[in-house]
Amino acid sequence: MKFKYKKFLQRDFSTTIRPIIPVTLSHGEKALEHEVLIDSGADMCLFDAAIGEYLGLDVESGEEAVLAGVTGGGELFYWHTVILRVGIRDLKTRVGFTRDIASSYGIAGQKGFFDAFVVTFDYKKQEIELKERK
Repeated sequence: MKFKYKKFLQRDFSTTIRPIIPVTLSHGEKALEHEVLIDSGADMCLFDAAIGEYLGLDVESGEEAVLAGVTGGGELFYWHTVILRVGIRDLKTRVGFTRDIASSYGIAGQKGFFDAFVVTFDYKKQEIELKERK
């Protein structure tokens, strides 16, 4: 599967690109289309708690853990199992939901995304290629 990088307009009216792709999260009968930043430095997949609630999850009932990262971390998140659809592939995977994310997109990290795909970034072509792991 191939996806194009997404363009963003900066405050100075220049543009930047990021490896952001569409996915669908589902749990039970509910599903929601959303975008994720493919982040090779992220240990896991992470989404805003409001998405989990939309899917019918009691977010805080999940296994509690603490985020850690380059900015220091310390924010709480809660593990839940959902279906993450990427292209035509459905992945049953554990993702984290947090109230402390300040982004309009989720994060696709090592566990739950990179462990399911071989990911190739081609910045010059502005293209991401995902190949299923067998």
